[in-house]
This record gives sequence, C-alpha cells and structure tokens, in this order.
Amino acid sequence: MKAVIQRVSHSSVVIDNKIVAEIQKGLLILIGIEDEDNQEDIIWLTSKIANLRIFADENEVMNLSVKDIGGDAIVVSQFTLHALTKKGNRPSYIKASKPEISMPLYECFVSQLELEMGKKVATGQFGADMKVALVNDGPVTIIIDSKNKV
Repeated sequence: MKAVIQRVSHSSVVIDNKIVAEIQKGLLILIGIEDEDNQEDIIWLTSKIANLRIFADENEVMNLSVKDIGGDAIVVSQFTLHALTKKGNRPSYIKASKPEISMPLYECFVSQLELEMGKKVATGQFGADMKVALVNDGPVTIIIDSKNKV
C-alpha cells in the first residue's frame, strides 16, 4: 500500500462539478492499493499517517501530528501510484489491484483512519473522475510504502 500524504491548508474533491469533500487544515492522502496489501498494512499505515509529526509546534518545529492539531483528512484512491515506468513511455498499472480487491481495502483504510484520528474522514469517490484541489502547506509531501516498514 502506497500513500502520498500532503500537508494542506485547504483541499477539496469535485465530481461532476459538485464538491463532494472539502477540508481546511489537515492532510490530503492519496492511497494506492496492490493485491498483496492486507489488514496489517492498513493498521500500520493509518497509525503512521495519523501520528506523523509534520505540523509546526509553538516553536515552528514540525513536531505535531494531524491529531494533535485537530486537523482533518481527505482520502482519495489513486491506482496510478503503482505505475511502472521502467519500459517505454506508457505507464503500466499491472501492480494496481482491480476494484473487487482494492475497493474493500480502501473502505477499510478509511474506517481505520477514522478510528485512529477519532473523527470522520472525508473521501473522494472510488473509481470516479475527480478533480482534486489543494493548497500544499509548506510544501510538505511525504511518501510512505507499507512494504518498506523497516
């Protein structure tokens, strides 16, 4: 499971010209799922994200988590995070899970992140054509792969 985490001062998801998710200060999380991912990956990754100390404390040091600041989160499914680009110029998405595998894992990821954060998490719509907007605060962008835990 791969995640791109962006610290944002604002983020939104639009589908068919309608805002379906919107937050102010918090995290935009793009999540990519592959066939080998499981509940262990979800628990590890959601805990890591919720406790990631990337927000400034009173001394302007990145020392606080999204939970510490009472921030929000938007989770967007993004199969393109598993793009293989070694050969040619057209990415291959063979490593990305098919919807019948990835959709339940995505839903579980969102539920587990809500437990970790102690609040509702906004989402895009799985498989939809979405317009994702963000103001990356910092900019701060962190990439985490649950297969690289050590």
